[in-house]
Amino acid sequence: MFLELRQYTTHPSQRNNWVKFMEEVIIPFQVSKGMVIVGSFVGEQDENLYVWIRRFESERERERLYEAVYQSDEWVNNIAPKIPEMLDRDKIVVTRIEPTPASVIH
Repeated sequence: MFLELRQYTTHPSQRNNWVKFMEEVIIPFQVSKGMVIVGSFVGEQDENLYVWIRRFESERERERLYEAVYQSDEWVNNIAPKIPEMLDRDKIVVTRIEPTPASVIH
C-alpha cells in the first residue's frame, strides 16, 4: 500500500472555487471509479495551496484507476477542460509515500 501526496497551487483568488470543484465534482467522480481519497486540505498560511492524498493498494491498482478516471469521456470532455482556469498545472507536485508502522493511515 502507498499514498499519493498531491500538492497544487491555485491561481490567485481561485482556491475557494477549486475546493468547491474538487469536493463537488472531482472527488465524487474519482471515488465513483474506485479511488480512495484519504484527505483534502488547504494551506493555513499559503492562500494558493491545496493538498490531497489518495491511497492505492498496489501499482497495478493505481494504473487501473488512473485509466478509469483520466481516460474516461467524463474526465476528458467535462472535467479536465475546467481545471486550467483554477489551477497552475505547471506547479503540481506528486509524491508517493508509504506509512510508517505507527501511522494512523493504513
